[in-house]
Amino acid sequence: MEILANPSLWGAVALRMLACFALGSIPFAVVAMAGTGIDIRRVGSGNPGFNNVLRVSKPRAWAALVGDVGKGVLAIWLVTRLWPVSPESGVVLGWLFGFAAVLGHCYSPLLKFNGGKGIATSGGVMVMLYPLLAAVAIAFFVALRLTGSFLKWSERGMIASLASWALFTVLMFLLRGPADGGLAAAMTLFLAWRHRKNFQNLISTFERSEAPG
Repeated sequence: MEILANPSLWGAVALRMLACFALGSIPFAVVAMAGTGIDIRRVGSGNPGFNNVLRVSKPRAWAALVGDVGKGVLAIWLVTRLWPVSPESGVVLGWLFGFAAVLGHCYSPLLKFNGGKGIATSGGVMVMLYPLLAAVAIAFFVALRLTGSFLKWSERGMIASLASWALFTVLMFLLRGPADGGLAAAMTLFLAWRHRKNFQNLISTFERSEAPG
């Protein structure tokens, strides 16, 4: 990419990445619990994200979700529309800024470099970069999440989230090509890694259900 190959623009790119990281680091799950006396990091799964807040309060969970999605949207809008590096920043740079926002969410300095798992914020990034394909992925997420709730799947939030990102990645490869698909795959793999404990819990659930007795 021409911008990244131009050392004179590296400082501008780094400054915008820092801004995206800072926006991403705002812990809306913690903010949503303000006034309750509950530290969301000490209840349920301990994860400062939508699913854990949902265990405590549905209205506050929706507030956390809107905040986490919104900071992904705002970060990309800020550095690609309001404060672009150049008129032709390109999609690779958009992904770079998106990763910075997601990393801010997952490793927030405001939470001693802990944080959520990145699904909602990455969803905001997805919406800004590829709105039509994001709409398909979000509809698939909603359908899977409702199905999981009806069938009482274990780890249904993780299943719906990662399956939606997997679908989005396949669509990117098919419709946008290997470069865009590879970037989507990188995000999907990172999000899967952030959910490694959920995978362990799911495996344990299967093992218990299949145990004799």
